[in-house]
Amino acid sequence: MERIDNSPATPESVWALLRENARQIEKSRAEFDERIEKSRVEFDERLEMERVEFDMRLKASEESFNRRMKKMDDRYGSMTNNFGSFAEEYFFNSFENGKQDFFGEKFDSIERNVKRLKPVIQDEYDIVMLNCTSVAIVETKFRAQVSNLPKIIKKAETFKINFPEFANHRIYLGLASMSFYEKLEEECKNAGIAIVKQVGETVVINDEHLKVF
Repeated sequence: MERIDNSPATPESVWALLRENARQIEKSRAEFDERIEKSRVEFDERLEMERVEFDMRLKASEESFNRRMKKMDDRYGSMTNNFGSFAEEYFFNSFENGKQDFFGEKFDSIERNVKRLKPVIQDEYDIVMLNCTSVAIVETKFRAQVSNLPKIIKKAETFKINFPEFANHRIYLGLASMSFYEKLEEECKNAGIAIVKQVGETVVINDEHLKVF
C-alpha cells in the first residue's frame, strides 16, 4: 500500500515546485516555438516552390500567347497590306484609265508611290497627278478614318519641301477609300479634301468643296 506523505510543505519545497513548473512551462514554450518556426519555414519553402512553379507556368503561357498573337498580327498585317494594295491599285487604275479630269483640271501625268530617294522629310504619296500648274495628291485607303486627315493635310507641306520644283504649283488633296461614312465625308469637306469613293462599279469624285493648299 502506497504511503501518502502528509508532511507539511516547506517554503523550500514550494519554491522548488514552482521552479520546476516554470522550467516545464519554458520547455513547453520553447518546443512550441520550435514547432511553429519549423512549420513556418516549411510553409515558406512550399510557398516559394509554388511561386517558382507558377512563374514558370505563367512565363510559358505568356510565351505561347505572344507567339499566337504574333502569328495573328502577321496575318492581320498581311491582310491589311493586301487590302491597302488592292485599294491603291483600284483607284490608280481608275485615274489612269480616264479619270484624270480631276479638281476641275486636266492632268497630264500620273505616278504611284512617289517618294524622293533623299527626302528632306520622310513621306510617301500614294497617287500624284501633275500638269504645268497643279499637283493632285491622293491618299488611298481601303477603309479610311477621320484620324487619317491630319496626315493627309500635312502631305501638301512635305511635298513642297521634298519637291521644291513644284513649290509654286497649286496643291490639291484627295482621299480615296473603298468606304466612307457621314462624319468622314463631313470632315473632308470642312478640310477642303476631295472625296473619292467607289459606288457600285464606278469611282465617284466629290470635289465641290476643294481648296488649294
